[in-house]
Parts: sequence; structure tokens; C-alpha cells
Amino acid sequence: MDTEVVLNDDNPYRSRTLVVECDEVSSVAYLCARDGTVHGASWLANHVEAPEEIDAGRISAGLPPLMPRANTRNPTGRDRLGRLSALWFEEGDGVALYEGTELLAVIPGWADVSRGMPGYARDALGESPFAWSLADAYEGLGPRLAKAHSYWQWRRAEASWASFQQFVMGHLDVMTGPAGRYWDAGGDRLPTMGITERPPHDQRSFTILSTVGMSCQRMPTVERYIDRPDAFARIELAVATRGDPREAARLFLWLGQYPWHSVTWLGHCHTAKWYHDPATFPLGAGFAGVMLVADPPGLPPLSGFTFGGDAVRWLWLVPLTEGELSSSAGEGAQSVLNGLSHHRFFA
Repeated sequence: MDTEVVLNDDNPYRSRTLVVECDEVSSVAYLCARDGTVHGASWLANHVEAPEEIDAGRISAGLPPLMPRANTRNPTGRDRLGRLSALWFEEGDGVALYEGTELLAVIPGWADVSRGMPGYARDALGESPFAWSLADAYEGLGPRLAKAHSYWQWRRAEASWASFQQFVMGHLDVMTGPAGRYWDAGGDRLPTMGITERPPHDQRSFTILSTVGMSCQRMPTVERYIDRPDAFARIELAVATRGDPREAARLFLWLGQYPWHSVTWLGHCHTAKWYHDPATFPLGAGFAGVMLVADPPGLPPLSGFTFGGDAVRWLWLVPLTEGELSSSAGEGAQSVLNGLSHHRFFA
């Protein structure tokens, strides 16, 4: 029995793909990584009479599962799916599936097939290994979908990026003084991102560089780990340098789009190892990566900007040695940070 792919839709960051498969018996949606790994899944419909028990044979054969009778609103089955479309969450790690104008299923970013947490389906009843009831979860999911719809509608508007960019630059004008050079760092992929240079100003003897654009969309996966994602899901990165700003700016080419392309998040005391030969590290020989630090001592506070109802945090990049990176693993990051000398915060 042949399985047909009836929808294949990439998220706007090209880091997750929604794949809908069906055969004459049932239909299912998969949320996949770029390498094809399935992270989330949801049964969608039976097209034949529902069995009393799980059909393990179909699962073993890699076919779309049949929902048992007790867990489907349509025990006699339904016709093949009609016109399908996807609505991606702002973060890109979750997606809603529509049949025409009707919501058919939601696979949120926290869905995890390896932990028995499937997506939500309109025709599912209760909880099963294949899908949970969408009706039971809609009170929480509904506002998320409305926000996603509004976000992408705004994002597609012609002036959306220019207006956002102006707001961030205006905020930094107040916090850091006048802007110098500006570089495009997004290329042809979302998220759109730039780098703004803030030369020495007044009593400040060093240059500040900041990303512009990371906070225009929430980072993926934050809500898996943080109780208050509204306070941590939007960030910009910054670095203070007395060296060549063009060299320091290379750090943003490395990390600026990283959360959305790798489907992860960046936060205070997170570390990142330079992806290339340590001799090419932008902040000088002897360093192998960075720690991200909120409000480090001696550097101007950049907080006070909000977007989409969320606070935006600026995380400063502080260079670390190979040994410090190793010591930062697990619970050691704060200890390493406490031991850094004051001059380390200036590249």
C-alpha cells in the first residue's frame, strides 16, 4: 500500500519541515528537522473503520497509524483530506495545520515523539500515543495561533522590517550614543539581521557593536525550559571592543541567526565554542569561544526596549579560553563568570 506525501512545507527559517502523509487507511503529520529526524507528530484522520486496539503492524511497517475507536470522533472514518495549509509559530519550532479554513491539528514546539508527547488533532479524543485532543487544549493554543497569524501578517507587510529597525536603532541611540557603520548580516535567509556600530562617545573609550533584528522574533524552545518565556525569548547580542570593530562583528555572523537555524535558544551564561580553527577567532589568540552575559559590570545597560509585549534582553559576548569553556559545562558557568577579570568584558 503506497503512502503519499500531500503536504511538504518548510518553516520561514528553513529549519523545520511539516510533512503530511496519507494512504487509503489514515493520514498523519510529522514535524521534521532538516536531516529528516521526526521531532513531533500527530495523527490526523482514519479513512476506514477504526480498530478496537492499536494496529501495531502498521506502525512496524512505517505506515500512518490508525487511531483506535475510543480515541477518534469519527469511528467510521472520513474522506481523504482536502486542501491543506500550514501556519508556523513565530519561533518556527511549532506549526498549525489547516484543512481549508478549519484547524485540523497543532504540533507545538514541545511535542516530542520520543517522550510520548504527540501533537493535537481536531478528531482526536482524550490522549493516545498518536494525538491528543485539540479541543481540550485549545484554550491555551488558540491565543498562540492568533498571535502567530498576526505576526506573519505584520512580517509580510512592506514596511515591517524598516519600522522595527528604526525602533531598535532609536533605542540604541539613547543608550549608547550615535551610530557609526551598519552591516547587513542576514543574507537571503530569515531572520533578517543587521549589525550596528556605536563608536566611542562622551566618556566611553570603546566601541559597542549590537545586532539589530534578533528580537524581531522569539527564539525557539525557550518555553521548554523557562517558566516566563516573555522575559527571555527575545534577545539581541552585543560586544564591547577596543580593537577593529569589523573583526568583532564576525561573531554576529556566527551567532546572530543561530537560534532559528538550529532550533535552540541563547541565554545568560550560555557558552558557544568557535566553529572554526581557534587561530581565526575574532577576539584574539588564546580564546576558543564566548559566554553570553546579561548586564556585565562596567558596560552600559541596554535594557528598556520591548517588542510584541516581551522585554528584550541584550546579551554581551565575552571571550573564553578552551579551559574556561570546559569548566563552564553543566553548573560551572556562573563560577567561571565570577572568576573573570574586569578587562575580559572588553574585546
